[in-house]
Amino acid sequence: MIRISFRQGMLAGFTVIVLLLGGAALQSWLMLERLAGQSRHGSEQAVQLSATLQELGERGTDLERSTRQYLLVRKAAFRQGFDGALAQALSLIQRLEAQQEVPLQPLLEEWRSTAQALAESLEGPVEPALLGTRLARLTELQGRMRQLGQQWVEAHNQRLLAELEANRLQLGLQLLLALGGALLAALAMGWWLVRPVRQLEDAIVRLGASRFDAAVQVGGPVDLRQLGQRLDWLRQRLAELESDRERTLRHVSHELKTPLTALKEGVALLQEEVPGSLSEGQREVVEILRHNVAALQKQIENLLSMNALAFEARRLQRRPVALRPLLEQAAAARELHAQARGLQVQVLAPDATASLDPEKVSVVLDNLLSNAIDFSPEGGQITLAASLGSQGLRLECRDQGVGVAPEDASRIFEPFYQGQRRPPVPRQGSGVGLSIVRELVHAMGGRVSLLGDGPGAHFCVDLPHET
Repeated sequence: MIRISFRQGMLAGFTVIVLLLGGAALQSWLMLERLAGQSRHGSEQAVQLSATLQELGERGTDLERSTRQYLLVRKAAFRQGFDGALAQALSLIQRLEAQQEVPLQPLLEEWRSTAQALAESLEGPVEPALLGTRLARLTELQGRMRQLGQQWVEAHNQRLLAELEANRLQLGLQLLLALGGALLAALAMGWWLVRPVRQLEDAIVRLGASRFDAAVQVGGPVDLRQLGQRLDWLRQRLAELESDRERTLRHVSHELKTPLTALKEGVALLQEEVPGSLSEGQREVVEILRHNVAALQKQIENLLSMNALAFEARRLQRRPVALRPLLEQAAAARELHAQARGLQVQVLAPDATASLDPEKVSVVLDNLLSNAIDFSPEGGQITLAASLGSQGLRLECRDQGVGVAPEDASRIFEPFYQGQRRPPVPRQGSGVGLSIVRELVHAMGGRVSLLGDGPGAHFCVDLPHET
């Protein structure tokens, strides 16, 4: 079986198109050249015929004048003039006979015989009536030759126009067939080449969405098929890596949580003084152990949660969502947290919709609000805003707290990073909230940034959207 590559297919397709269109153009050029040659030839014949007939008419006039002068004077000079005019006229007759396409042959023969008879009439006794009849016949023949010549020119022009019209229709049909063939060739080439490209695109989208169950199958050119095989190998490799990752997370969760649970239960038993009474110093040590065990358990849960969210971030489920209700729901979810600090959350959003993943955007808004509430002063205000523009959807969260130190701005989105500035009240966060925000925003094709345009922290999320 012949395997054709992408380049060979493109070359073959363009070659077919060029041959079809080039053949039609060449046919048109050849037809125009042939018609132009016929037109030039016909024009030359018409000019030559008209000039010869006109000159023959002039020689006929000379013959008539010389004959009448000879009849009156009977001098040899006038007879010589007659003979010279007759010789020139006969030469013109021969020239007209050479133009065989013009139907003048019978008239030319009759003109020659009449002229010769006229010359013979001058040799013997002159009969004026007979001479007048033959001169009139010559004039009549010349008039008929001019008329036939004009008719031949008109007929030739009509034939040329008819042939031009027929060739025009034929050329138009050939051009339509050539364009149709070129269009079919382009469509066939497009289908043959675009279909595997679309299959590759779908395969890449599936891989990006972590859907590794369906094999990658690509048809078309041999090089694109080979690329499809490479993608299928990549799919299998990614499926193995994803399976290893999930297995590792399960093992880490089990290996860490099992001894941590036992340690937590042991600390609880010590705190309840089940083994025996504890001294004041021992109770302080047990409290330190209990606090650190709880913190370690929280860190492990946050780590597993962050890994799970990073995996789920690649599974986007976009749909049209109203912006104002989405922000109001996010504010309502943190209402008790905000009321405990005496904070007011102001929502600013247009009555518009945007195509986005509402669950992931809700997680982004919740983490930004949680961070803003923790760092806001008592009785402060938090602004949660959304706006639509030509560049996309913008979400903003601004508080009136201590803000972010300039030296922490470049690392504030790193996992487990705690900035230098402390919140007004102790918080239980582990420093993964903003890193989760960055993961989700990047997965949705956007970017998150910290704007240093005033007191407090001002986070801005830019997302692409489809209205």
